[in-house]
Amino acid sequence: MVSEKMVKDLISNGQIAFQYVDSHNKPTTEAPYNTNGSEYAIEGIISPDGLILGKMGHSERYEKNLFKNIYGEKKQNIFENAVNYFKK
Repeated sequence: MVSEKMVKDLISNGQIAFQYVDSHNKPTTEAPYNTNGSEYAIEGIISPDGLILGKMGHSERYEKNLFKNIYGEKKQNIFENAVNYFKK
């Protein structure tokens, strides 16, 4: 559980890396967009110095009554996609 003060600190320090969003790109705690009910829709944070990334969710594993590994290609390529983004 995260306190309101901690969330304010994370926001002001630019440490929220990822949030769950709905089909209108609004942060949400509602399923199926937020796969685990994460408070403040936070899915990933970075350390204050930006060197450590913590990613929580397994969005590829969401389905009613299903919380296990799913067969098939489920890569999210967050680092490869980040490199490609900054190469543009």
